[in-house]
Amino acid sequence: MTHRPFPGRRAVLRGSLAASAALTLPAALGAAPAFARSGRPEAAWGVQTGEVTRDSGLVWVRSDRPARMIVETSATESFRNPRRWRGPLLGPGTDFTGTTRLRGLPSGEQIHYRVLLTDPDDPRRRGEPVAGTFRTVPDRRRDGVRFLWSGDLAGQGWGINPDFGGYRIFDAMAGLDPDFFLFSGDTVYADGPIAATAALPDGGLWRNVTTEEKSKVAETLAEFRGNFRYNLLDENLRRFNARVPSIVQWDDHEVRNNWYPGQQIADTDTRYTEKSVDVLAARARRAFGEYFPTSTTPRPGSREGRMYRVLRQGPLLDVFVLDMRTYRGANSSGDQTVDPQGILGREQLEWLERELARSRAVWKVIAADMPIGLVVPDTTEGRQHVEAVAQGDPGAPLGRELQIAELLRFVKRRRITGTVWLTADVHHTSAHHYRPEQAAFGDFEPFWEFVSGPLNAGAFPANALDGTFGPERVWVKAPSASNVSPAGGFQFFGEVDIDGDSAELTVRLREQDGTVLFTKTLQPGLVGQ
Repeated sequence: MTHRPFPGRRAVLRGSLAASAALTLPAALGAAPAFARSGRPEAAWGVQTGEVTRDSGLVWVRSDRPARMIVETSATESFRNPRRWRGPLLGPGTDFTGTTRLRGLPSGEQIHYRVLLTDPDDPRRRGEPVAGTFRTVPDRRRDGVRFLWSGDLAGQGWGINPDFGGYRIFDAMAGLDPDFFLFSGDTVYADGPIAATAALPDGGLWRNVTTEEKSKVAETLAEFRGNFRYNLLDENLRRFNARVPSIVQWDDHEVRNNWYPGQQIADTDTRYTEKSVDVLAARARRAFGEYFPTSTTPRPGSREGRMYRVLRQGPLLDVFVLDMRTYRGANSSGDQTVDPQGILGREQLEWLERELARSRAVWKVIAADMPIGLVVPDTTEGRQHVEAVAQGDPGAPLGRELQIAELLRFVKRRRITGTVWLTADVHHTSAHHYRPEQAAFGDFEPFWEFVSGPLNAGAFPANALDGTFGPERVWVKAPSASNVSPAGGFQFFGEVDIDGDSAELTVRLREQDGTVLFTKTLQPGLVGQ
């Protein structure tokens, strides 16, 4: 078995990341940058990298005032003879955030970087550098791939609790030294206010860090920005961001629970004065693009800003990031016999089929922000509607299931190998094996779907399975009660490890502290298994 050895990232971090790891939040960090009028620019929110390829990567930072973003890269932490990248001016138009794309990097190499913020009027006045590291995607198959996935951060009122150690799950994930982290949606809970305390079943109190923007549901652009900024108050997450690149997708809570395009919020929901979900989604989308290093930010006349995309991670892996929000039809009972819109929309479905067919990677991970076979109800407007794909009828495909049936049939008939589905969303962890011989719709090859989450949110009992595509719940861990706090356990993440010699793909479902709960190894080169 050959997987590239750990590149000593933990050792090099002791030097080059000391500044990031030791970051403390100054008293003014929670204040608007407009009030920072003296001194040098600060990057107290840390740094992030995202969408790293064989020769490029995105670097993110936020300043506490207007500043020019400069990135320096080096093959070593000494930064002797660094390469310099001139980034954007950071100002109020992007909430003082900015992203710089690094191009022409060597493949399969550890890249050390540091971000410098300089005064736009006097480049000699600059803040302390904030450092990070990442590894570019290798050209060689033998190097292997290791990544993690999970979702659902700061949900149901369970925010950053210093007594609990904050978002400590990120320290456990960082200890596995992954190549990247797939953030599978619900990256914030813009519809979930954070109160100073929350009651625990044993009579104790959960104590949250609070901010003004998290005191109500997000409606304005400033409030959406504040939701993304809230999570960066956690030092565990900032440390993780400085050393692990991300691939990020969104789901519903970046906007509002169970939202869909064209939705109007009922007058009875007095939390919202803005009733158009499309208006809220546009503001959330802008804040999302400002606070993550991602290529999803809309650009005039360009398709680059769409949420769905494929990230090629070398000869062993392509990651297909889906957007199951932007193009869906309205939530309904899900019993339509014709549903051309589905959950992906026609254009995204055709893109996915086309890209799967042309992929030459051994493994094709389909990163879905919602599960296929689990029944996820939508009762936000007092009606029993369907929020995900499955609608509870184990018979022939109906509603959004029709689109998934079309995709599964396409994969079978084109003999596409190595498809694996990963998701979060439902706040428990499980492994599902879909088999045509036990399905109402059988025109597909067997495949696996793995579920993991939440990161720091309420945990919930396992959802019911819909038999249309023949899923078997091979393994599950979930609480018996609803909205179990992170202090009660049931916080999860998943690991995918692709061996460089055999190309075997091993999935491990892990608890908050990293304990392995379930392991499944899949063989390469098979249409179904």
